[in-house]
Amino acid sequence: MVGVGLDGDGHKRITRGENFALLGGSAETHDSMTEKALKISEKIAARGKRLEEVSADEFDEIAHSVGLQRCHGGGKN
Repeated sequence: MVGVGLDGDGHKRITRGENFALLGGSAETHDSMTEKALKISEKIAARGKRLEEVSADEFDEIAHSVGLQRCHGGGKN
């Protein structure tokens, strides 16, 4: 997983985990991305799987459970 925070406050933030890399964002945005990435990783592990073993539908379900939504192309949601 890759997360990019588009807001900023002059600080450079990078956080890496086993399943994710997070770049940028204000302190609040970066903390939120980190929290969600960790929760997703924990939920995948709780299912006895690794990230690469989770189907797209299963990943969407997990991501939605932590407050994320899939962005559909064309800018229309």
